[in-house]
Amino acid sequence: MKKIGVIGAGSWGTALAVTLANKGHQVRIWAHRPEHVAEMQSDRENVKYLPGVKFADTLQPVDTLEEALDDADMALFSVPAQAFRSNFEKAIPYLEDKTIVVNVAKGIERGTLMRLSEIASILKPDVKYVVLSGPSHAEEVGKAMPTTVAVASEDIQLAEAVQDMFMTERFRVYTNEDVCGTELGGALKNIIALGAGISDGMGFGDNAKAALMTRGITEMCRLGAKLGANIETFSGLTGIGDLIVTCTSMHSRNRRCGIMIGEGMKPSDATEKIGMVVEGMFTAEAAYQLAQRVGAEMPITECIYKCINEEIDAKEAVELLMGRDKKNEMHIG
Repeated sequence: MKKIGVIGAGSWGTALAVTLANKGHQVRIWAHRPEHVAEMQSDRENVKYLPGVKFADTLQPVDTLEEALDDADMALFSVPAQAFRSNFEKAIPYLEDKTIVVNVAKGIERGTLMRLSEIASILKPDVKYVVLSGPSHAEEVGKAMPTTVAVASEDIQLAEAVQDMFMTERFRVYTNEDVCGTELGGALKNIIALGAGISDGMGFGDNAKAALMTRGITEMCRLGAKLGANIETFSGLTGIGDLIVTCTSMHSRNRRCGIMIGEGMKPSDATEKIGMVVEGMFTAEAAYQLAQRVGAEMPITECIYKCINEEIDAKEAVELLMGRDKKNEMHIG
């Protein structure tokens, strides 16, 4: 059994901490708000973000980042993508040579347009980095419902080590070496889920959503190809698998936010009503700018970006997408 520090106590970080602790690992979870840590210590569950899921004795909420990472075999980062840099910087002094860094946030950093693995590598060139992604709602993982994800690392032995730490009868883990494709899949599907939600909110049917999802995968492949990802990754768990679950489930904050926008609510008001970070709202801007930088055609991403920034409304976005020039479906590049 391993010593594991979990940085970030939202629903997803908590669900993974519970999964690891129930397997017998010694898990310490830290949140940036002291009152949140105190609540978890007294309640023995995360009432705010994952209610009804009790903590095993092997899961301990702790008061400091240093305590969470003391002698840790794995440091699991489950903070919003836009907060990854600052949290990773704070953690570096406490990361030992043996510590594997596992990131589970899904996004692209605004401004720099960097993937999170790129940030980690710049801040700590010798980092042992693994990304975990795939179709996995925290609400289901916390209740030990069957779930399958993938872990990716340029060092396949690191990925296999993390696979061994996580694997249970209800949590199946695959490995791959395509960090770029795995990270892009997790980030970009949130944008398409916003679009799927907007479509639902406008009262459109399954036909429209299926088209958005399918053409969304094409856009993910286009950007991935420009950035060096393996296109096959987008056909797997961290691409189409994650896209399906995020576009179709009411567990998805991105879809729920999109529904409210499609119903006519201002994007800022919709985000506020969700009450938690909606990663797609940030990633849309970064992905749009990244696509322009590398010359990737991403019309759905562009329309969603302009819609959530109130340059166009949802009706205009539909008209723009449906009125585009005729194309060959097989054109990816």
